[in-house]
Amino acid sequence: MAKRHTQNQSLGEVLKQFVQEHHLEKGLDKIEVRDAWVKLMGTGVNNYTSDIILKDTTLLVRLSSSVLREELSYGKHKIIDMMNEELGKELVKELILR
Repeated sequence: MAKRHTQNQSLGEVLKQFVQEHHLEKGLDKIEVRDAWVKLMGTGVNNYTSDIILKDTTLLVRLSSSVLREELSYGKHKIIDMMNEELGKELVKELILR
């Protein structure tokens, strides 16, 4: 039977503790990165985005438009900064557009 805690904790604290104990941070980070990309890039870019993958600190984005890929490659550092600011932590250090 699980231990019962006698002190009151907020639901957010309990969920954070659960995520840490079960090592779920990486999976949640991948989901948060996808959501941040969709939010920051808007529908114009998202219509041409086919896949968003986070491997360690590298964000791999597959685009179906070579023109858009070239255009976004000029602002890689700005995109990385915007993503990290939106996420509230430095998750993305490199951006690869394919």
